[in-house]
Amino acid sequence: MQKLIFLLLALLAASFAFAQNGGKKSVFSTKNGTIKGYDPVAYFTDGKPVKGEPSITFDWHGATWHFATAAHRDLFIGNPEKYAPQYGGYCAYGWAQGYAVKIDPEAWAIVDGKLYLNYDLGVQADWNKDRAAYIQ
Repeated sequence: MQKLIFLLLALLAASFAFAQNGGKKSVFSTKNGTIKGYDPVAYFTDGKPVKGEPSITFDWHGATWHFATAAHRDLFIGNPEKYAPQYGGYCAYGWAQGYAVKIDPEAWAIVDGKLYLNYDLGVQADWNKDRAAYIQ
């Protein structure tokens, strides 16, 4: 049942994402910014999700990224590909299935130095069963 709900949500989110960007997949963003306003650098430096400050931002790839500190923002500006989540910040499991799906900032992993996000902790548990295959 959870997978059926996931697939239905995936289809809905993918349709919305494609319509918003002329049919192209871009960076997943909400009204709160990318990663729902969380700091992408904090996953690497703090080892956990940290909410970014609305006053500390940087626009990259058509989206607004939020940071907990100016130092984190500067690290991101210096090398955004290092800190930005894979698949444009869409769910890694959904992406592996061919869908652009929203994420929960608390469902995350760093694998081989890259940040991956998932729809929720339940979906992440499925993704964790065969990360390497899903990443491929």
